[in-house]
Amino acid sequence: MTSIPPTRPTLLFRIRDARDQEAWVRFIDLYAPLVYGFLRKRGLQDADAADLTQDVLRQVAAAAKSLEYDAKRGSFRSWLFTVVKNRLTDHWRKESLRERGAGDTDAQHRLNELPQPEDPEAGAEWDSEYERQLFHYAANTVKQDFTPATWQAFWMTAVDGIGGREVAEKLGMTVAAVYLAKGRVMTRLKDQVKLLVGEE
Repeated sequence: MTSIPPTRPTLLFRIRDARDQEAWVRFIDLYAPLVYGFLRKRGLQDADAADLTQDVLRQVAAAAKSLEYDAKRGSFRSWLFTVVKNRLTDHWRKESLRERGAGDTDAQHRLNELPQPEDPEAGAEWDSEYERQLFHYAANTVKQDFTPATWQAFWMTAVDGIGGREVAEKLGMTVAAVYLAKGRVMTRLKDQVKLLVGEE
């Protein structure tokens, strides 16, 4: 059975200790792809998105010592989103200043397209990316708890959208076994996600 990552409030508490490598690995595995993916969708090239992701993680590390988890004050995810938007805005401003001498207006167009703090679409996209990242993290965590056939039955029906009868034929299983496998994996995934977001 896999080691279950601590709940998010516990993880946030643990990353206050810069020497807690396990907590930092888990934190980076969960949040770095979220930040990087969001930046790439905002038009950054691979290298720039990777650099800004590192900047955001450094900022989190610097702030981690004073991080206090208080759900009443807002979620960590919202705070992180603000950090990411601010770093992205700074990046485009620097690019704009660098390119202004060449008469290029592309940077200004990019600045105009930046999400504003009240932009509900950017927030919705961030939340959607976060949910996707949670799913992938949870899936990678629980996958090893199941046989390859059980995992394939789940993936083909739940993710690929293939009908149970077709999956049963492809995997040499009964239709009932396919849906049983799907249900078992779904239950385990839901439990894992609840643990990750601290909703035990």
